[in-house]
Amino acid sequence: MNSIEPLTKVMALHALEYCERLFYLEEVEGIRIADQAVYDGRRLHEEIPEYVEMTSFTLQSDVLGIQGKVDVVRSMGGEWIPFEYKKGRANLTRDGKVRPWPSDEIQVAAYTLLLEEHFDRKISEAKVYYAQDHRTANVTINDALRNRVHAAVNRATDLRSSALRPPIATNERLCSRCSLAPVCLPEEERLIQSGKKEIPRYFPPDREGDVLHVSTHGSTIRRSGDSLLIENRDGDKTNVAIHSIQSIAVHGHVQVTTQAIHRCLSEGIPIHYLTGGGTYLGTVGNLAGGVQRRLRQYSAMVNGDFCLHLAKILAKAKIDSQLRYILRLTREKDRDALQDQIDQMRQAARKSSAAKDLNELRGWEGVTGKAYFSSLGHLTRNDGVLSINGRNRRPPRDPANAILSFLYSLLYKDCLQAIIVVGLDPCLGFYHQPRSSAYPLALDLMELFRVSLVDMVVLGSLHRQQWDITADFEFAGKQCWLSSSGRKKAIVLYERRKQDTWKHPVIGYSLSYDRAIELEVRLLEKEWAGVAGLFAQSRIR
Repeated sequence: MNSIEPLTKVMALHALEYCERLFYLEEVEGIRIADQAVYDGRRLHEEIPEYVEMTSFTLQSDVLGIQGKVDVVRSMGGEWIPFEYKKGRANLTRDGKVRPWPSDEIQVAAYTLLLEEHFDRKISEAKVYYAQDHRTANVTINDALRNRVHAAVNRATDLRSSALRPPIATNERLCSRCSLAPVCLPEEERLIQSGKKEIPRYFPPDREGDVLHVSTHGSTIRRSGDSLLIENRDGDKTNVAIHSIQSIAVHGHVQVTTQAIHRCLSEGIPIHYLTGGGTYLGTVGNLAGGVQRRLRQYSAMVNGDFCLHLAKILAKAKIDSQLRYILRLTREKDRDALQDQIDQMRQAARKSSAAKDLNELRGWEGVTGKAYFSSLGHLTRNDGVLSINGRNRRPPRDPANAILSFLYSLLYKDCLQAIIVVGLDPCLGFYHQPRSSAYPLALDLMELFRVSLVDMVVLGSLHRQQWDITADFEFAGKQCWLSSSGRKKAIVLYERRKQDTWKHPVIGYSLSYDRAIELEVRLLEKEWAGVAGLFAQSRIR
């Protein structure tokens, strides 16, 4: 064994035997999710009886190239017998014999080889105990099994040297018990490969925590045990449990103590900083992703033809959503008055698919955007000072555009966070160019959700007259931005909209818009992983 190569953990061999994709995700890309089954297994190992000879016996071998912690080693009849404890059910043959599962067998065999080297003696037997049905499987340690261990270590070394993920498991039943199925998305790949109409659902329908927005100027965020303490200038305090937080958005002049930052980093909670007007400034968090994922992404993003292909899919999705939204709003009236704008958007939808380069594609997107916001202006013409009079920004010059800009910043922040969670590089996009401090890939992803998460929210709130022109906005010359009360109102509207559910038109299951953002990033990654066809298929009804 080459001493330069890192030692392979015995538990990794268990994952390798179970599924090579699982091994690669955990051991090469460093992705791990502890679900209920993992926690149950940990508790079982903590409850191993005390009468055994040795427990939690840690060994490593440069010769074998492996390291691991043996659950139990017993001395029986003068022989050392390694035991492995599993929380699940034993593998029973048709004649009732107890057999270990293949992944458990190779794991306990690898532990045995470590013990043989440690004790300098052969060990002929090992055992695997299954807690669910209280059965013990005997494992005969022979040369064939030893060779399987060596072959598995060599295969692990080969996989670590590759930037490509192995294919999904051929046995679909393995995926239903895998903690990384929400990352791997095996059924979504099978949908493309086999054309299934219905697939099992492994991707979570909603987020696991809340976004904590702190927008009152002069507030301070401190750590207090397992909570964050938010104190404003008047001394009012609010405690928020850390385990309930998905991310933190800090708006304007808000202080975050070093202790609070350290705890958030240790818990994987990103802190996003925005100006009081909603402009995104930056993120404090673990932005590093697996190098293999970034190598695959880079290889795709330097391919001009591939980037144009993705950009066409993206632009078509955005144009279709804008067109459908206007058609929905004009279903009963105003259709004749907006027919020219509708025809322009329909033409752009057709022409964009045949664009020869990104500049031509951006031109058709610009035509659509002008017609779209002109239509929104016509539809809000009776809302007075809160009507949408075209799109203006940097800075916005009217209340409607102030709301749009603020919510687009929140959407940008959520898109960036989804990219970070998946482990991609936000600097490497395929449509937007790096012309500012904004991350191109986050800007790309935003295009899919502008209509559903921002435009629909703004137009609905204008028609419902939810805004107070005096209390919710501040003016300075031609500039306009949201006041403190306006920001809080916008945040509530946006976060509420993110929890609305939406059914994916191709995959077929429903999920919140909050989860849909992350799902689109994972489907995008599959575009350059050989499983294309699911990215940017979302459309409003």
